[in-house]
Amino acid sequence: MFKVVCFMLILLLSLFLASSVDFNSDIEVIYGGNRAKIFDDGTLLQLSLDEGNGSGFQYKHEILYGRIDVKIKLVPGDSAGTVTTFYLSSQGDTRDEVDMEFLGNVSGEPYILHTNIYTRGKGSREQRFLVDEIPIRVYQNAERQGVPYLRVEPMRIYSTIWEASSWATRGGLVKVDWIHAPFTASYRGFEVNACVWVSGRARCPFHERSATQILGADERKKLKWVQNNYMIYNYCTDTKRFPQGLPPECTLPS
Repeated sequence: MFKVVCFMLILLLSLFLASSVDFNSDIEVIYGGNRAKIFDDGTLLQLSLDEGNGSGFQYKHEILYGRIDVKIKLVPGDSAGTVTTFYLSSQGDTRDEVDMEFLGNVSGEPYILHTNIYTRGKGSREQRFLVDEIPIRVYQNAERQGVPYLRVEPMRIYSTIWEASSWATRGGLVKVDWIHAPFTASYRGFEVNACVWVSGRARCPFHERSATQILGADERKKLKWVQNNYMIYNYCTDTKRFPQGLPPECTLPS
């Protein structure tokens, strides 16, 4: 079981609208039809992928600040060529997005967690990890240095499962083996504690500054340990990709 704790705006935890998600009433299936199934009175959801199509859902509400918790049981066994996603995204050319993609692998090999962050429609901030149950990434507010931050565009929560044989596993060398289909990911414990965006305004019971929180000393140590031992790609060290200089946020103190 992979537990995802996603902090919208990463360092801003606004504990508003505490809500356990009912999959029967609070989400919408966006594609895949009956490949998305709900069980246990709306507390369990399963997304499946077969040769015909994958599947996905979205949370019905747009949120601006908040914390999202969910437990995801990823595809067991041979999951090569599959991608299970959990992400937040606004719409349009200037979208903001916090992206997490779990890249499948052959039996016995670990999943790779691929992350990316978009601000004002610009991404290219990839980091990849092999880790669980520990804080793995912080995206700092560097607006004073001219780096756009995720604080303006309300985002919706999405999750999908789909085929990505061309790139997901070992750069596309290992393809989906459909003999193992359907590939199924399961979701429990989905909670959204957030400011909901309604009619152009964020509905929050108090000012965002009174609800901010940063990582404690122990969490910062764990974060550094993960980045030193389990990060397998970091855009901030890829000088070949950015020959004119690394993005400005890469020079900020951690």
